[in-house]
Amino acid sequence: MAWDLARALHRKAEVESARLQDFAFQQRARAIGLIAKAHGRDPADLAGELAVCPDAELIERLSDITGQDPAATESALSAALATARQQLLAELGDPSPHRLA
Repeated sequence: MAWDLARALHRKAEVESARLQDFAFQQRARAIGLIAKAHGRDPADLAGELAVCPDAELIERLSDITGQDPAATESALSAALATARQQLLAELGDPSPHRLA
């Protein structure tokens, strides 16, 4: 029975990609939740509603929900994403791929 390096590297790439996508999804959902809290909305409801919203529509939909202009909403989302990333880094650690050597 031989060890297949290519297969192992392919599996590693799949695991790392899934981990990075999970981190990005959690960051986005948490950022939306932070914005919801700031505007007196239920974070779970709003995050559930907008977590899978296409990126192109997210600012517009958040702007409609919060009553802010799109520029202010974009700024608030950027700040919320940074805060969410810091929180997730503290909880889960750095999402950067693990090096083999």
